[in-house]
Amino acid sequence: MEYKNLVRIIEVIKKLRDPKNGCPWDLKQDHKSLIKYLIEESYEYIQAVEEENITQMEEEIGDVLFQVLLHSQIASESNGFNIDSVAKRLADKMIYRHPHVFQDKSIATTEDEVIENWKKLKNKKREFHITKEDAYAPSLSAANQIGAKSQEINFDWDHISDVLAKVEEELQEVKDEMKTMISKQRIKEEIGDLLFSVAQLSRHLEIDPEQALKEANFKFIKRVNLVESAVKKAGKRMNDLPTKELEVYWHEVKQKLSQK
Repeated sequence: MEYKNLVRIIEVIKKLRDPKNGCPWDLKQDHKSLIKYLIEESYEYIQAVEEENITQMEEEIGDVLFQVLLHSQIASESNGFNIDSVAKRLADKMIYRHPHVFQDKSIATTEDEVIENWKKLKNKKREFHITKEDAYAPSLSAANQIGAKSQEINFDWDHISDVLAKVEEELQEVKDEMKTMISKQRIKEEIGDLLFSVAQLSRHLEIDPEQALKEANFKFIKRVNLVESAVKKAGKRMNDLPTKELEVYWHEVKQKLSQK
């Protein structure tokens, strides 16, 4: 198969980055300025997947590819790397991490064996079992993964009651800091500790904390939209109503939804 359109988009991006005739916005970008766009486009692709919208998936994965190619083009301009070296490195890594496909099939014959072998090969090059790399993910997912890796090296709570006690301890530390309000930084640290411990409680309950929070976000959006609709139907505006009156609408919405 010839990838004519892949070659075409690479040439399009080169043109966008042309110092004389390129696009002012694209020329202004660097690796750091593009980080937020890579994240945004990735989440938009996730949304398309979850909604099972194949047309939207095609468009959104294209936007992700654009970010990959743009980063590669920017790097190539300073002889850092290019899309071909990226592809080579990726191919080499995949071959290395799949010896059961490219070397000896008997190395791993089940999904569990594949995962275990993948971990061994990945960790072979690491000095520590858990590294900063593990923190660069959506924070609740990262906390969940870090906790799971801690468990692998026997650094974890034995009983779920101990995890719950830790959550309560961290919540109390937040309350203690809030009594004085001396340092916002210390309050932030304690809230971080609280969120981390809640993620561990979720892990011990075999619940994905990232998914749990996502579902809570969707639930809140649905409820608050229904509240806003009810307020508008009553000929009022959300911004004009006191919190107590809005809470009445909120409880009415919750009750109606619970009856469905």
